[in-house]
Amino acid sequence: MEFVLSELSAQVMTARAAQRPLLIRGGASKRFYGEATDLEDLRSHAVLDMSGYRGIVNYQPSELVITARAGTLLSEVEAALAEKNQMLAFEPPRFAASSTLGGCVASGLSGPRRMAAGSLRDFLLGAKLLDSSGVVLEFGGEVMKNVAGYDVSRLLAGSMGIFGPLVEMSLKVAPKPFEEATVVLEASEADALTLLNRWRGQPLPISATCWQEVGNGGQLWVRVSGSQSAVTSGLQKIEGSTVDETQARAFWNSLRDQTHAFFQSRPLWRIAVPPKTPPLNLGSTLIEWNGGQRWLGATLPAAELRARVAQCGGHASLFRYDSKPSGIPVFHPLADGLMDISRRLKQALDPVGIFNPKRLFSEF
Repeated sequence: MEFVLSELSAQVMTARAAQRPLLIRGGASKRFYGEATDLEDLRSHAVLDMSGYRGIVNYQPSELVITARAGTLLSEVEAALAEKNQMLAFEPPRFAASSTLGGCVASGLSGPRRMAAGSLRDFLLGAKLLDSSGVVLEFGGEVMKNVAGYDVSRLLAGSMGIFGPLVEMSLKVAPKPFEEATVVLEASEADALTLLNRWRGQPLPISATCWQEVGNGGQLWVRVSGSQSAVTSGLQKIEGSTVDETQARAFWNSLRDQTHAFFQSRPLWRIAVPPKTPPLNLGSTLIEWNGGQRWLGATLPAAELRARVAQCGGHASLFRYDSKPSGIPVFHPLADGLMDISRRLKQALDPVGIFNPKRLFSEF
């Protein structure tokens, strides 16, 4: 594998010398995500294929840490963890069988369990990055510890490769819950949000929630996880109709992997708001994370939609689209201070600007 890494370094140095943009690619399962770029136009771009740099480097089940190379298939990582009854608690989306761990971290996306366990960024202990001079930089490590200055490894989560290709990463893992069960309640959007806000203040072992429109009303799906006694107690307090285990698993996987019918909406907006926010009434809606994440199929002008969401203390990203209006960024514009940090980090790690140009920000 050292030879493969040397090859990647050589490709980066060649691209830098020629000032030719490099598009970083792993399993190509998230090509839809982010600002539109022409991934096939090799006359102006080169592709840095990370899929060959793969393999689990270190896995210590007793320490709840796994370290793997960027091209390692997400399915391979999850299979290794499952053998020890462990998991990636943030449930990263598996958009395709080709999904890699590097792409998972670079996109920074988390699934249904994020509301209870935390986001991908919370589980990233360390990372190795290939900078534009072909040098491997190491940030963080394999244990939880205090760090001085910026925790750069966590800044790399969700960076979409604009700072350089991730070549290796260490992640905290978690034991699988002893027991899980899912119930469904009939509820309007407003009633569902009221229930979620009420439950959030109680010691309930809720690990995932989802409200979806059904006919003129809606259904609130709730998953509880933990010990047998905790699950039993939680179900008694939540009430609702128990869902068959196979059906429940299929439903939560459809949310995690975004195969649920709602994700076919175009344009599809991803809205982050404080969980207590009442119904937005901006269009067809699916709600996750106790009300904190709302998927919206809406055709409102982007500026108006973002202004409405910002009034609620949230932000909106154009997650999927067939065509994007000119001048409209995919991701909600950052505050000047945060944008300045990103620009400085880009300048430090990729001063020539060859890595995934304009994939995250239209400015660079």
